[in-house]
Amino acid sequence: MNDSTAPAVSVILPILNEDQDLENCISAILQQDYLGEIEIILALGPSKDKTNQIADDLAAKNSRIKLVSNPSGQTAKGLNLAVKESSYEVICRIDGHSEISPTYIKTAVEIMLKTGAVNVGGVMYADSSSGLQRTIAQAMRSKLGVGPSKFHTGGSAGESETVYLGTFKKAAILKAGGFDERYIRAQDWELNHRMRAQGGLIWFDPALKVTYRPRKSISKLAKQYFQYGRWRRVIARQHSKTTNYRYLAPPVAVIANAMSLIAGVFINPILFAPFISYVILLVIGGLIIGQQVLDKFFMPLVLATMHISWGVGFLTSPKKLFKG
Repeated sequence: MNDSTAPAVSVILPILNEDQDLENCISAILQQDYLGEIEIILALGPSKDKTNQIADDLAAKNSRIKLVSNPSGQTAKGLNLAVKESSYEVICRIDGHSEISPTYIKTAVEIMLKTGAVNVGGVMYADSSSGLQRTIAQAMRSKLGVGPSKFHTGGSAGESETVYLGTFKKAAILKAGGFDERYIRAQDWELNHRMRAQGGLIWFDPALKVTYRPRKSISKLAKQYFQYGRWRRVIARQHSKTTNYRYLAPPVAVIANAMSLIAGVFINPILFAPFISYVILLVIGGLIIGQQVLDKFFMPLVLATMHISWGVGFLTSPKKLFKG
């Protein structure tokens, strides 16, 4: 592609409480090795930190950055507001706590043009170099942590059910009716589902790698995965045929371990065996997945937090959560 054939791209970001990562995120977008025009639209929620001031400063320094108010702070609403304000026919979604490589947009557009896909995306590469966040990042890149999901652990390029973030054809988003604002989580998956139902191709390619900064504490990780589980149950209710064993594994593990503990206490200690086996699996997994001594030590706790929080969220998800 040269500058005359490279389509212009609108990069959209729903932003809330991202003061630690926002500048690096925007800097990576502004430094893209891409010959086409790029605009950046930040849908700003009611942040409690310095995010909005940072966004104001960035916009004042660069006319390619547009700010849109998103009073609700909800991701789907912010995305729809940003799409509405976008000027171009290619929409690239990025999150404020992520960072893209210098050739990310160029590669995404090339893959889109080559495959004819309505959305292309790649790997959510969780990464950090410090403390517990580093351990969490390693867990989020492992199959023991997140299952055999290509956009977490990698895989071969090809048609996919969904992708991380994504570079979209704007016309396909509009045809599908935009992001469903009833979904607090999983709005990406749900939009991709509707676009596929309309005949659109969703394409995964590992060449598209986005660096993701995970949560920094066990409590925040637990809250995140509890919400993941709750909203996956919503999807299971709305689109029952899409549920598979990967989504059922955490709730089954929660039930099995709870039954093992109860049975071991009230019936026979030998019935502790399933729970003990699960703990041993986490310990061995931690030794394999953890890269440093502290990672190996904390990994079982991180993995258990992810599994249990997701499973409990799935099992306790109320029907009234989704206002259909």
